[in-house]
Amino acid sequence: MELNGKVAWVVGASSGIGAAVARELARRGATVAISARRDGQLQEVSGGHMLVVPLDVTDAASVAAAAARVHEELGPIDLAVLSAGYWKQMDPQDWDTEVFDQHIRVNLTGMSNSIAAVLPGMLRRHHGVIAGIASVAGYRGLAGSEAYGATKAAQINLLESLRVHITRTGVQVTTICPGFVRTDLTAGNPFPMPFIIDADQAARSICDGLERDRTEIVFPTRMALLMKTARLIPARVWTALWKSTSLPDTRPAEYPSRDHRKQRTP
Repeated sequence: MELNGKVAWVVGASSGIGAAVARELARRGATVAISARRDGQLQEVSGGHMLVVPLDVTDAASVAAAAARVHEELGPIDLAVLSAGYWKQMDPQDWDTEVFDQHIRVNLTGMSNSIAAVLPGMLRRHHGVIAGIASVAGYRGLAGSEAYGATKAAQINLLESLRVHITRTGVQVTTICPGFVRTDLTAGNPFPMPFIIDADQAARSICDGLERDRTEIVFPTRMALLMKTARLIPARVWTALWKSTSLPDTRPAEYPSRDHRKQRTP
């Protein structure tokens, strides 16, 4: 789609990828509205050049009201970039259901609430693009990513299912799967993050893909190739490859490991 002159709404734009995408859209001539919970940070992102509409993505009424305001003040929404996200590493020795549920509320329910707020109008107009930001973390399971990866896999499936369902309506659905990006969410990660890029570079990749009408936008290229290849690896092999990230085997001798059980005495 041609971004110049379009009305774009970025949900989850107070920092990170969402903020960078909002700025890049404005640079490319779009009229931009930005939303998130943190009004002060939204004002900083806006710099007085974007419509600021605070909301809580976990509250469907809040998201619907925000979308209505964007429509009232800027006109019909041509592009909705759904970027709200939550990430916290899980610990299997201290499983926290509240942390898991918060991933679902923000990443999955939040995306559903945002789609519900813009999709009916787009369908009536037979025009519009919904661009959901998922992650390559949704391609395969990784240690510590039980909650985040599960919701990202669900987002990928949600967006693909919706795309298939409305493909003849004139409304487009784009799935965006970044690799590691330097943001507040990744700043505290205690593990290596290969091929990590800055948020501004991520925003350029996203906007380039939108202008080229890409169904799927995955970046950076090396991470995209790595994770798409990983989808083809059998589950047993994948588990073995990541064995070093597993919790250590602390079982007493009377409970031998699986590897020990396989050994046969002569």
